[in-house]
Amino acid sequence: MELLRQEATLLSLGDRVLSFDREGRPYHYFRQGRTYKRALDGSLHLRFREGERRRRRLSEEEALALYGEILDLARRHLRDERRRREVLRWTPEALLDPTPYRRAYAWPVSILPPDAYLSVVLQATTGCTWNRCAFCSFYQDRPFRKRSEEEFRAHVEAVLDLLGRGRLLRRGVFLADGNALALSEPLLPLLEEVGRRFPGEPILGFLDLFAGVRKEASWWERLAALGLRRVYVGLETGHPPLLALLNKPGHPREAIPLVGVLKRAGLSLGVILMVGAGGRSYAKAHREDSLRLLSELPLDRGDIVYLSPFQETPGTPYAALGLEPLPHVEAELALWAEAIRRMGLKAARYDIREFLY
Repeated sequence: MELLRQEATLLSLGDRVLSFDREGRPYHYFRQGRTYKRALDGSLHLRFREGERRRRRLSEEEALALYGEILDLARRHLRDERRRREVLRWTPEALLDPTPYRRAYAWPVSILPPDAYLSVVLQATTGCTWNRCAFCSFYQDRPFRKRSEEEFRAHVEAVLDLLGRGRLLRRGVFLADGNALALSEPLLPLLEEVGRRFPGEPILGFLDLFAGVRKEASWWERLAALGLRRVYVGLETGHPPLLALLNKPGHPREAIPLVGVLKRAGLSLGVILMVGAGGRSYAKAHREDSLRLLSELPLDRGDIVYLSPFQETPGTPYAALGLEPLPHVEAELALWAEAIRRMGLKAARYDIREFLY
């Protein structure tokens, strides 16, 4: 059975389901209980369960073979002539080729919050203004740099060329990289450009606590008037000694006035907490102080509290601390989620291993 949507082509073949964007590129393939997802850089990723969630990136040889299988299924079963042409103009080699992605993104898109996975990512900046968090390796390969207005316009054009009609799958614009909302006046013309090229689309972005507290309320009102709709604050923990251990500047309680200012500007929030950070020795204080702080934040049902199961990255300063990991992170995450929902707030999982752009 084929399902022809404005934004996608779906082909259901019993235990196999294929999904293509309107450029004809496969982006999702479900086969016999396993899910394959194509990233915009052409790489192919497998998701499956063997007791727990597992994931891996396919080798080039494996990806080429699977792309060939997908195209063969489309050739044999896709009946609509226009959609057939969209899909069958591709070859496995073209689907795997990262060149179009690299023309649009000089640096990879490192991470997004789960509700922004289908946003259009525009890199107003590269890197992170701080880039010294003990646990983070997302931006170690690049310096922090703001794009000029001319560079940003060229970047927007390259991203639109990459997406083509695949843009129909996407909602909203995520302003990257790690902390683009830390910019001051130079941010305004970039937001105006986003508004011109993506009229009416909500704009989203990360904001670190230490950068946000420096801005006046009127600043956030200006950004909201230019289309900013949701801000994701990497709070990480409400326990001050743990925040210091993680090498994030500021104090957790600074989130209280910041969140108040953002809410008064009409913005929704995603507050991110890392469950398991600090390991066994910090677990109780981390949970209790974080939940206490959340209860004081002026959040509402339109906001999301993201609980991220902590992932220790080899080679980071955090890994060198040798802290004993929390043995049952999933059970701890469930405790947090239950407590947050009792506050009347929305809790959601944020597993960085699931991200794919």
